[in-house]
Amino acid sequence: MREKNIIGFWGYPHPELISKYRKEYPNAIWIDFDIDYGFIKQDILPDSYCTIIKNIIDCAFHYKDELVVILAPIGKDKCDSGWFAYEILKDMGYPVISTIFEEKTYKRDIKISTSNLPLRQKVELITKEIYEPQGIEVKQCKAKFGFWGVPPNDLSILELFPNETHLYGWTRCVEAMTPADVELEMYIDKDVPTVFYSQSFCSKAQLAKYLADKYNGLYIDIDDTVTNSTRAKIEAFLRLR
Repeated sequence: MREKNIIGFWGYPHPELISKYRKEYPNAIWIDFDIDYGFIKQDILPDSYCTIIKNIIDCAFHYKDELVVILAPIGKDKCDSGWFAYEILKDMGYPVISTIFEEKTYKRDIKISTSNLPLRQKVELITKEIYEPQGIEVKQCKAKFGFWGVPPNDLSILELFPNETHLYGWTRCVEAMTPADVELEMYIDKDVPTVFYSQSFCSKAQLAKYLADKYNGLYIDIDDTVTNSTRAKIEAFLRLR
């Protein structure tokens, strides 16, 4: 039997719970289950469903014999689909612990979202800081463009944007340690041309489309990987704006 040294999580588990397991299992490997690692696809969820939630199930199956625990956000800091994924995995006997992180008292300065780092690096640093402080010094920049939304399943889409792209939406909330702060999630610098991204079949599409219309941005939704058509739309938006 393989050693149990994996702590899986999705979304943003409560920081106190993260701290507890980091102390109890200092040598554990933390795996973000939101990410597509190319594991075998499980026939658990409907075909037409959020790819991020599918990733959660696929990761759980892949690491089943190595799991210490799965930390599972189920509140407004994630979504109902995250709650249902928790219930399914619990019913299947997985070591899964529910967590709700809806407080607005945990604050961290927003500096990566507004830095001059490549956009993909911004997103990867912010998600890594959930469980391990990065301690990186960054330089600020004036925004030429904005990217609103959650970390995409296909991170290559972020490589289309210049470094002078600011992050908005849930990803910025994660950096601020307030993943359920809908006011911050809806915040936009009005004069910054912004792409509003939603994962297909995600309830955040409601916000993305509304804000795109309100601020004259570009609304896109992507299921699994970015298509040539969507890539062309983004490139045209960046070039024309």
